[in-house]
Amino acid sequence: MSRENVDIVRRTVEAFNSGELSQILALTHPAFVAEIPPDLSAEPDVYRGDDGIRRYLSSFQDVMEDIGFEAERLWDAGESTVVALRLTARGRETAIAVEQRTVGVWTVQDGRVIRIQTYATRAEALAAVGLEE
Repeated sequence: MSRENVDIVRRTVEAFNSGELSQILALTHPAFVAEIPPDLSAEPDVYRGDDGIRRYLSSFQDVMEDIGFEAERLWDAGESTVVALRLTARGRETAIAVEQRTVGVWTVQDGRVIRIQTYATRAEALAAVGLEE
C-alpha cells in the first residue's frame, strides 16, 4: 500500500503544479487538512476541505504567476509520504521571482491525500514519521 501512496502523492503534486482544480480535488480527500506553520509563512494558516484548497490556490494566484510545485524527493514512510517540495513563482505586479523549499508529511486515506503537515526542515519531517536522514 505504501508504494501506491507515494504514487498518489506524486500525482497530487503534479495536479497542484497544473493548477487544474478538478484534478486536485479528485486526488484530495473531502476531509483534507493542510497546515502551514508560522515559521514558514508570514500568513500561517490551516486549509480544510475543498474550500480550503480553493482558498490556498486563490491566495497565490491573486498575487503570483508562473506558480510551480516540484517534488524534489519523496520518502516512503508507510502510511505517510515525506515530500521535499520546491515552490516557485513570480510576483504578478513586481515580476520578482520567489522560491521556497519545504518538507511535508503527506497522509493518504482511501486513495486520496487527507493531510499535509509542513515542516521547515527535512530532519523535522523525517523525525515526525520515525525516519532519519
